[in-house]
Amino acid sequence: MLRIHFTPQDLQNVRVARQPDPLWELICSVCRLETGEAPLEFGPWRRSARARLAVDQAANRALGPVRRLIPASGYIPDFLTPPVTGEGLAAGLERVRATPRARLVHDLSRLAESRPLPDWAAMLGRPGSDSLTLLAGAMGRSFRTLLEPYWPLIRTAVAGDVDLRTRTLLDGGTQALLEGLGPLARWRPPVLEVDYPVHRDLHLEGRGLLLVPSYFCWRRPTALADPGLDPVLVYPVAKPPLDVVRTAEDGLEKLLGRTRATVLSAVAGSSARTSSEVAEAVGISLPSVSYQIGVLRDGGLVASHRDGKYVLHTATPLGRRLIVGNGGGAGRPGPGAAVGAWHDRGHV
Repeated sequence: MLRIHFTPQDLQNVRVARQPDPLWELICSVCRLETGEAPLEFGPWRRSARARLAVDQAANRALGPVRRLIPASGYIPDFLTPPVTGEGLAAGLERVRATPRARLVHDLSRLAESRPLPDWAAMLGRPGSDSLTLLAGAMGRSFRTLLEPYWPLIRTAVAGDVDLRTRTLLDGGTQALLEGLGPLARWRPPVLEVDYPVHRDLHLEGRGLLLVPSYFCWRRPTALADPGLDPVLVYPVAKPPLDVVRTAEDGLEKLLGRTRATVLSAVAGSSARTSSEVAEAVGISLPSVSYQIGVLRDGGLVASHRDGKYVLHTATPLGRRLIVGNGGGAGRPGPGAAVGAWHDRGHV
């Protein structure tokens, strides 16, 4: 069991990440790829990913070093999941590249206690070595192979959970938010007891707690191993099988075209999004997103309004009906939906 100890100051600083974190999703997805668990939720995605890796040798080679540092069970180095900022994949990889040598030595020494390390791991972070840059590049390539084709759908599933948590917080405050993390997390003030494979205590000591919803997290929550790092609790969201959702959206793609259908799905996945947020979710340029949103707005599928210095976009009732009718709403839990399965840091 993981016991997270709150002070009154911590209760004032409980936050929920607004979108999935690319590196946490990558770490969790590599674990899902290595095992045969959850065949309903991850089986279609796993078969598709393995088929892509079988024909793309460059992608398969890039995934190799990432796999060597991410065991399916046991300790996973904390430096692979730097602080969650919401700034996207590039910013996360830059933080990996900038990992201090002392952090690398600490994490890799702990990993070496449970499994042999490759020779190149000893070069990570050494002056004059580009091994850390190469590892970050391999992580980026692995993200594009395993997750990028599904990223808008992952964001939609996470956005549904964020909407649920936000309503819970607005209606009942922090206590209701923490109580809503059941059934495998129990709020017994001032301690949050989380189902966990080992017994440990985490004292927040005024730093607060960031809740990070995740698509690929499974069975139990996961947290960083080092209690001195910024506290996070990554938890799984309710999810449909990714390839099933993609099949259901084929009709929408035929009607609107793949890019426009994906933009509409990204806009419909949250209460409101800026053009920049949609561009990050879809993976296309900002001018292209602005054009596609303009076409969708002219067609009555998207509405836009200004909020201060931002222009926010939402799907209209017609746009949402179109998404739901083609399976795009399958990843959004309704009010009172269970959190689902959870995972721990040692087996994320």
